[in-house]
Amino acid sequence: MSELFPPIHENQHFYLAVDDLHEIYVEECGSEDGIPVVFLHGGPGAGCEAYHRQLFDPEKYRIILFDQRGCGRSIPHAQLRQNTTQHLIADIEKIRQYFEIEKWVIAGGSWGSTLALAYAEAHPEAVSGMIIRGIYLCTAKEIQWFYQYGTSQFYPDYWQDFIAPIPVEEQDDLLQAYHKRLTGDNEIARMQAAKAWSLWEARTATLRPHKRLLEHFSDPHTALSLATLEAHYFVHNGFLEDNQLLNNAERLCDIPCYIIHGRYDMICPIEQAYALHQRLPLSELFIVQEAGHAASETAIRAALIEASNKLLNRI
Repeated sequence: MSELFPPIHENQHFYLAVDDLHEIYVEECGSEDGIPVVFLHGGPGAGCEAYHRQLFDPEKYRIILFDQRGCGRSIPHAQLRQNTTQHLIADIEKIRQYFEIEKWVIAGGSWGSTLALAYAEAHPEAVSGMIIRGIYLCTAKEIQWFYQYGTSQFYPDYWQDFIAPIPVEEQDDLLQAYHKRLTGDNEIARMQAAKAWSLWEARTATLRPHKRLLEHFSDPHTALSLATLEAHYFVHNGFLEDNQLLNNAERLCDIPCYIIHGRYDMICPIEQAYALHQRLPLSELFIVQEAGHAASETAIRAALIEASNKLLNRI
């Protein structure tokens, strides 16, 4: 099955105050008696999209989505204060407690896989299963690959557009150079940097050009939160110790897990997905041929839906 489940409306949506600064947008859809699943979007900073609801059978899953701090419909937009991985883990727990859920499935892709693993390792007792895509362990090696030297070898034309806003003398550390502009007071330079950063990601996320993804990432509201939050998180190594997620993977040894990764993922090379699979005895690895990184790719989407259906029989 490769088609998404039919479009559905949320059963409810609301804003949850998680501290004195941030209010996060939360929605619940699908079956109120179904298996609870929480979806963690990528970025950080991308926000949820309507089609994310359609990755799960609405008659069998109770689907919970939320926009992480500073992005999507959450407020304040692109806010970096009180915004770390540890804050996001605490937010997920607040949502679980709000809905009075004992255990739930954790699903997410790209940065969503990072956050899913970080949350599950912190709260394994609350996780009944995992569906994670485009594995990103947020190591220094992975950050360098995409933002300094690696992906650039495969997209030299797009790379020139990415480095264009940065003076030559600062190009030996592009992450720091972008972070400086995205957190600076010059709004014109900030928006220019945000658009170049987001376009680089959109262009490299799919095996074949994807018009809708390019349009979504080019939207100023999305571009600003995506670029600002990604630079903030990655300049701090995801607020994780290097290789922390792989080192602590034994905490997840009793949790069924589906790992989905595109063979030609140029944002998150497949070696991390393979290494994670080796550490998780109850995991199944889907290597998706003819696909890159994005969940919007047909073959990736089909694997996600297959995994969500298969997981129903395991929990």
